[in-house]
Amino acid sequence: MGERARAAGGCLLGVVGAATGLALWSWDFRGRFFRFEQSPDWSVLYAELPLAVLGGTALALAAWALTRRLALRRRR
Repeated sequence: MGERARAAGGCLLGVVGAATGLALWSWDFRGRFFRFEQSPDWSVLYAELPLAVLGGTALALAAWALTRRLALRRRR
């Protein structure tokens, strides 16, 4: 496997992680956004959404790095 294919795999996995974080964040969005009857809770958008997307990306890339390190260790 070439260096470009590995880099593309890491980028693709980062996008999949971001999409997974977004999908998990969107689960029951209306219930979290309209917690209170008076007004919407805007922290769901400006705090939870970026954390979910970045967390999904970080988790996916950490798993990719771990499996790559384990694969390199087995080759030696």
